[in-house]
Amino acid sequence: MSHARTHFGYRTGGLWAAVGISFCAVVVGSLIALFGMLEFDERCMQGLTQGPGPFRRVRGQAFPPATICEFQNGEVSSIGGGGVLSVLLWGCMLTLVTCLLVALIAECLDPRPGSDLVVPMSRIEKLRRTGAAFFVIGSVFLMVYAFAGWRLVAGPSSACAAGADWGTNAPKTLEYSFFPPQATCQYTSGLTRQMNPDWVASLATELAVPALIAGVGFALAWRRWAVDRAPDSGPATRSWGRSRRASTAEAGQSVSRSGRGE
Repeated sequence: MSHARTHFGYRTGGLWAAVGISFCAVVVGSLIALFGMLEFDERCMQGLTQGPGPFRRVRGQAFPPATICEFQNGEVSSIGGGGVLSVLLWGCMLTLVTCLLVALIAECLDPRPGSDLVVPMSRIEKLRRTGAAFFVIGSVFLMVYAFAGWRLVAGPSSACAAGADWGTNAPKTLEYSFFPPQATCQYTSGLTRQMNPDWVASLATELAVPALIAGVGFALAWRRWAVDRAPDSGPATRSWGRSRRASTAEAGQSVSRSGRGE
């Protein structure tokens, strides 16, 4: 007779599909926006792009990627700074974040049957699903963090000078932090600036949230799988112990009968 229990999990296939589709849409849309940024700043500075009033300065926008030319009475941006592409990118990003967090939280839960959203799911299947999510999201986090903070890991106090041959004119690292991976660099001219753009440092830190949730889900799945495996050895051990005691008792009775001459 099988003593295996039936376990359940939420249907998250649709959520993961939405995550994949929205991620691809964000990547494609961002590439289009980045292509639209090419030479846009030079056109503004050369007066080829007209705006409301005299030209003042050029600044960059992290998301959606865009170059924004500021004029005295307003702004003019590349294709990613406004319009349909900007709305689509923000919509896809909102979908991506929402579906990702909901899917990860659902993978952490151990629901009871009784809902159309709940399906039978073995412990090993749950472990594989959460392990795959943790591996993918954790890898993305590590790659982005390594890109943003490798100079801090190489040497926090000299992060601004890492990766280049500055000679005697190396910039000084005034202050630094690992979360977010950021440092303030001071050059010999007295100019100060951040080691990473603020959006890069923020992205590297924010990615730790889904990676942490995925790690919690994997740890819970591992614990539940281990707990379910433990009772499997218990009955077998007890049965083996009872069989051994019975055999010992029978042997003793045989010896006793032999001694009495039966």
